[in-house]
Amino acid sequence: MAREIRILQRLDHPNVIRLDGIATSRMHRSIYLVFEFMYSDLTKLIARPGQRLTEPQIKRYMQQLLAGLQHCHDRGILHRDIKGSNLLIDRHGVLKIGDFGLANYYGPGRRRPLTSRVVTLWYRAPELLLGSTDYGVGIDLWSAGCLLAEMFFGKPLLRASTEVEQLFKIFSLCGSPPDDYWRKMKLSPTFKPPKAYKPTTAERFRELPPPAVGLLATLLALDPAARGTAGQALESSFFRTPPLPCDLSSLPVVYKEEVADPAASHGGRKPKQRQRSQRRKDRDSKQKAEEQQSEINTDSPNKEEDKVIETANSGQESDGAVIKEPLDITINIASYSYSTIPGRVSVSPDQGLPQQEASPAAPQDQQKLPEAQTLHRSGSDDDHENRQRIAAPDDEEEADGEPLLGSGNGSGTVSRSPECRSAAFMTDFEAAAAALRGSEELPPKQYVLVDHV
Repeated sequence: MAREIRILQRLDHPNVIRLDGIATSRMHRSIYLVFEFMYSDLTKLIARPGQRLTEPQIKRYMQQLLAGLQHCHDRGILHRDIKGSNLLIDRHGVLKIGDFGLANYYGPGRRRPLTSRVVTLWYRAPELLLGSTDYGVGIDLWSAGCLLAEMFFGKPLLRASTEVEQLFKIFSLCGSPPDDYWRKMKLSPTFKPPKAYKPTTAERFRELPPPAVGLLATLLALDPAARGTAGQALESSFFRTPPLPCDLSSLPVVYKEEVADPAASHGGRKPKQRQRSQRRKDRDSKQKAEEQQSEINTDSPNKEEDKVIETANSGQESDGAVIKEPLDITINIASYSYSTIPGRVSVSPDQGLPQQEASPAAPQDQQKLPEAQTLHRSGSDDDHENRQRIAAPDDEEEADGEPLLGSGNGSGTVSRSPECRSAAFMTDFEAAAAALRGSEELPPKQYVLVDHV
């Protein structure tokens, strides 16, 4: 790039691209070259469908190309990559040579050989294809001759995919080189074609004007010395015979002024810009709505759980009917607490029956059940004589004339026969069973009295 910058700084011509400045990037450690803006190139103008360049337009473009090459050659600079995409066109139709990345210095005092791996294949001179490292301005003039034919035909003149095929096309157009060509170009005769080719330029260019054929024969000569210079090509009769080169204003328009349409724009913006702006606004609003919904869900994380609990409390519906849980009623007739320690049984506190709502149809005497009697015994299980009875607070008839137990130390005892104790137990059990049968809460059920052991 350093050589390209130095070359561009030495060139100053209307038909050579101008270097406006150099920009550097400390972050990326890169150097950027700043050029004037160009709207098109010669390749795009040639490839326009159904629009061929006229002869005056071709002459005008060819004049500008040769003028730019003359300016470079006079300063000892070879471009070495002349092709349509490197010939830029500005908004006024001025052609400017660009892309000096392969450019290099040349001259009689330079002893250093040059590389032959330059110039795009379709525009490469035959001496470069044969490997020559000592060449001059002839390689740029060969490329200019290929472009002149391309502007007339609307397509590249010599199109090949390999260097051998490119040489075959060149020899088929220009004929086989003479025998002294190999000695003069200091090339090995191994590249000599196996058979002799006759030139076919007259046949290929028979539709072109004679002055154009003469200039093409000069620029496309196999011998680089026969091509002359860019200045000599500018003096060709091709530019002096009518039709003469046209003015810049008659060249194809590569830039069209865009007039703002108030009906098609809003606020100075184009319709496409408005559409992009509207899509951006819609995307932002959608994103904001999603964020708000996310915040709402975050504020009430147990919302679904609360809903499930509320549904469970309100009952389950099946076929339009609410299913209620069955009423759980437990009636404790007596509570006994036994100890596994032999010879001692602890007496649990008396547990009365829970106060249940009496059925209206139940008799008055069945609404209140007699309280259970708790038995306390001490000693072994087989000792029936040591069983003691603790009277309930409401058992007045049985408690008359009998002292109540104290704190359970056995200070007061009442002796009863086993038959009396069994009869009292059966009386209490039958009273509880009668209360259950008379209640409407539960269906009537047959109870079987099983005497305890």
